[in-house]
Amino acid sequence: MGHVEIPETDISGPVGLRGAPRPRTAASRNRTAALEQLWRAPTAQRDPAERAPARRKPVHRASVGALTDLLALAGPAWLLLHLGGQPRPWLAAAVAGLLWTGLRGARGRYADPVRAEPGGAFGALGDWLVLLGVLAVLHAAAGGSVDPATAVVAVAPGLLAATAVEGLRRWPRTARGRAVRRVLLVGEAAGLDRAAELLGSRTDHAYRLVAAIPVGPDRPGYEGVQVPGRLASCPADDDVTTVLGGAYAHEADLVLVAPGPQLTGDRLRRLGWGLHDAGVALCVVSELSGIAAARVRPVTAAGLTLLHIAPPLRGGPQGVLKAVLDRGGALFGLLVLAPLLLAVALSVRLSSRGPVFHRQVRQGLHNRPFTMWKFRTMVADAEARKAQLTEDNEVDGPLFKMRQDPRVTPVGRTLRRTSIDELPQLVNVLLGQMSLVGPRPPLPEEASRYDEREGRRLAVKPGLTGLWQVSGRSDLSWQETVSLDLWYVDNWSVATDMGLLARTVRAVTDGRGAY
Repeated sequence: MGHVEIPETDISGPVGLRGAPRPRTAASRNRTAALEQLWRAPTAQRDPAERAPARRKPVHRASVGALTDLLALAGPAWLLLHLGGQPRPWLAAAVAGLLWTGLRGARGRYADPVRAEPGGAFGALGDWLVLLGVLAVLHAAAGGSVDPATAVVAVAPGLLAATAVEGLRRWPRTARGRAVRRVLLVGEAAGLDRAAELLGSRTDHAYRLVAAIPVGPDRPGYEGVQVPGRLASCPADDDVTTVLGGAYAHEADLVLVAPGPQLTGDRLRRLGWGLHDAGVALCVVSELSGIAAARVRPVTAAGLTLLHIAPPLRGGPQGVLKAVLDRGGALFGLLVLAPLLLAVALSVRLSSRGPVFHRQVRQGLHNRPFTMWKFRTMVADAEARKAQLTEDNEVDGPLFKMRQDPRVTPVGRTLRRTSIDELPQLVNVLLGQMSLVGPRPPLPEEASRYDEREGRRLAVKPGLTGLWQVSGRSDLSWQETVSLDLWYVDNWSVATDMGLLARTVRAVTDGRGAY
């Protein structure tokens, strides 16, 4: 379908017998312009026909990143090869440095943070292992005389430097309250409210909303965001200058567009042209939610931009690897932590009457029951006294939590704060009933009240730790907990599990939300 130019009309007056709109008069156009002006917030005065001012171009991230990687690998490599008495160290270092830079560039490591391929430290390690493979092939093909062990040591500083730079690059800049991305939101009122509410409800992302430009006459319901301007309901010549004016006024480096009936197709395309010509990044909000970027693959067909969504992992090589890591990690943990487990068992047994362990039936994968093990942290008759405390429940949903639960023993409070009481569940992991990482297993009465959405938490094995554990634990609401668990259920990977295990150490040390 081609684009059809529609003449300017006045829809407020009477229509003819055929329903054709009456052409707008000069007076009606003036009234419309006055109304639009009333809705607009103050902006810098700019002639709509005037070319948008050129913005100072930012530092070329790709050039700086590539140069940093090149020097960080080639420099130490030359020095180590030279000190090791290897032949032609400068040539070997130069080849390794160029291969390293080209490899990381081909894998998108120098791209804009919004478009960059995810990976972090694991991404740098993967690049480095590929580099070793390429160097080994070249060494064998060319019959090089460089000692392989010395070569591996020589290129190791490149990996360390890349990992450090990648971490600094993705770390939010908190100076003066700024995040990695200062966002100007553009869209119709409903789309603005949805995007602003979601961005404002979480802090685990690099986007800070600084202003919003509504499209059309409706007033956004989301409060607390400045509105430097407003776009008309129909495409106008000043669309680009209005958006750029808002971006410059609030030092936004990203324009986030929430498409709608009044902002789509050719209008969105022209806005993108103007923003990119001015050096301002553009991002479009999708209606998809809860899907990791790694599962989305964009393609084009017949002029359409299509998003292919990969199904969640439920088996395959990563499932096998996860099972191996679970069993191996649980066995290793039980062996290494055996002295600690023995000391905790003695303290529980001697501090209060009752057994050392608390066994409880929980619901696992596909809602199958199993017996979960924990160190006892409450008095022996805790379950019998639970009914008396129902009205004191401090969380919503089917969970029962109290910050000052009178059933918890003094030793048990310390165990809960440090999560040591959960360590016996390594036995459940070893038996294949649980995983190291996953949603927390519910009680049978909790699972019986699940709706279809909440029941999806049982599509994977429950875990010893997970997103809930590292995101606030009991301080989270029930719906926040479910949202985090559903994200994990649909987007887990072995790399994600490794990251969550590392974050668990910090969460346990912090102790926030543990009671």
